[in-house]
Amino acid sequence: MNLAAMDPSQYDVQLEAKRLKLKQLFTDFDTPELETFSSETAHYRMRAEFRMWHEGEDLYYYMFDKALDSKVRCDQFLPASELINKMMPVLVDLLKPNTVLRHRLFQIDFLSTLSGEILISLLYHKQLDSEWEAQAKALKQTLSSQFNVNLIGRARKQKIIFDKDYVIESLSVAGKQLQYHQIENSFTQPNGKVSVKMLEWAIDVTKNSTGDLLELYCGNGNFSVALAQNFDRVLATELAKPSVESAQYNIKVNNIDNLQIIRMSAEDFTDAMAKKRSYRRLEGIDLDSYNCNTIFVDPPRAGLDDNTVKLVQGYERIVYISCNPNTLLDNLKELSKTHNITRFALFDQFPYTDHMESGVFLERK
Repeated sequence: MNLAAMDPSQYDVQLEAKRLKLKQLFTDFDTPELETFSSETAHYRMRAEFRMWHEGEDLYYYMFDKALDSKVRCDQFLPASELINKMMPVLVDLLKPNTVLRHRLFQIDFLSTLSGEILISLLYHKQLDSEWEAQAKALKQTLSSQFNVNLIGRARKQKIIFDKDYVIESLSVAGKQLQYHQIENSFTQPNGKVSVKMLEWAIDVTKNSTGDLLELYCGNGNFSVALAQNFDRVLATELAKPSVESAQYNIKVNNIDNLQIIRMSAEDFTDAMAKKRSYRRLEGIDLDSYNCNTIFVDPPRAGLDDNTVKLVQGYERIVYISCNPNTLLDNLKELSKTHNITRFALFDQFPYTDHMESGVFLERK
């Protein structure tokens, strides 16, 4: 991370450079005007991870700065949410004099929400015993007088929870209040307010949809929960068990009655759709009963594999959220043979970095 680049006064200049870079990257495609969704210039990250440095009686957070090729002390951290920044000094001041809790502590992770919850994970190079548990419980009680907080201790093959290992985020999305179960150590969108803009964009591009939606890589149901209102039914896949459990919680808490999650990889699901293999996890699910003419994909950085690209091309409309413009570029070389790009967006999830999150909406030619 380049801490020196985090200058709010330069944010607009940096965002414009990203916008121009993304447009230039896709000049070979017939793209519409790029829609650009900006971030807050500070306190935009809902989660943050810090290494801990022990120096005599002192204890402090640090990060590694690639530009300086050295560690940098972080008593506060501009990208992290205001809630994380409020918690940071309070927590470290409580840990410093506590020899049990600070001993062999090497990392602290924070997961916060726009709705005011925060989860702290303390990571250790030691086994956590009953004395540690007693001190950690007392720490949690002390912090709870100021914060809506939960605490986790982690060591090798150990995870001790006080009282929950998740937070509940509440987001206002296109006039609706949606709740999301976000579990510790699982993927969630880091920039809460830009995540709302992404959800609202996806709702907007699919607002006149008919039929059903298929979503691959659905995670905790972040998009599928929000998009269910635009479709008769939604069928979504996700491989990671904690994410699937969160998705099931989110379906229930948001009273979604037309969304079904299947725990399997996109690649296996592609084989199932092509009738190459049958899977026990699909027993009782009539894939042929779905009229999915829209598909939503939010793949990992590697993008879509060749088989999934072929699967995606079979749908009338494609919503593609990408965290890597280079793999999106490769996938669009094939997808543009059968589909036109009718919406194109840049979401600035990660200010002050080269990272570009983008969205493409394609319709069959």
